Amino acid sequence: MSGLLSFSRFIDAMNERIGKLAAWLVLAAVVVSAGNAIMRYGISWSSNALLETQWYLFGIVFMFGAAWTFRSNEHVRIDILSSTFSKRVRDWTEVVCHIIFLAPFVVLHIYFAIPSFLSSLRANEGSTNAGGLLVWPARLIIIIGFTLLLLQGISELIKRIAILRGDIEDELVTAATAAEEEVARAIAALDVADKPAVGAAKPLPAAKS
Repeated sequence: MSGLLSFSRFIDAMNERIGKLAAWLVLAAVVVSAGNAIMRYGISWSSNALLETQWYLFGIVFMFGAAWTFRSNEHVRIDILSSTFSKRVRDWTEVVCHIIFLAPFVVLHIYFAIPSFLSSLRANEGSTNAGGLLVWPARLIIIIGFTLLLLQGISELIKRIAILRGDIEDELVTAATAAEEEVARAIAALDVADKPAVGAAKPLPAAKS
């Protein structure tokens, strides 16, 4: 298990690094979008290449950031039933769902995306818009993004099994507990600040006219 946990930590670190780098592309997309709009309305000039560059940048952010979001447990969850389960049942539910739902879903996307990418690469497929970009890099982004997500799914499966075995603590629960304790300390500090100090002089009553 120690070797698998080392592999899991490597995947976590890799996806976190990639996700943080991809997040900066949001700023690049904003700059490109603003520049394209300024030129369009300022000097009546626009470029399909710049417009498609925005799509590429947002696509990279979405696909390359998905694994990091998964690793941080920030994907949207609707816990109607699992919130009523015990911690151990929730952990087993995670294991089963990773194997039955997540892994096949991601593998199928990769399986069907590879032929599409290879066909586009061989044809050097370009945009249908005049002056647009090549299409095959966008198809490659899909494959890479889902591959990173699959690796993160393997990492989460390894960690969940290790948690069930008692080999490691659940870092998400630990982080949540630490955050709750920090909030409780902040509230307690505010309560103390609002209370008058012991022995403090009481304000004198207002003089009667």
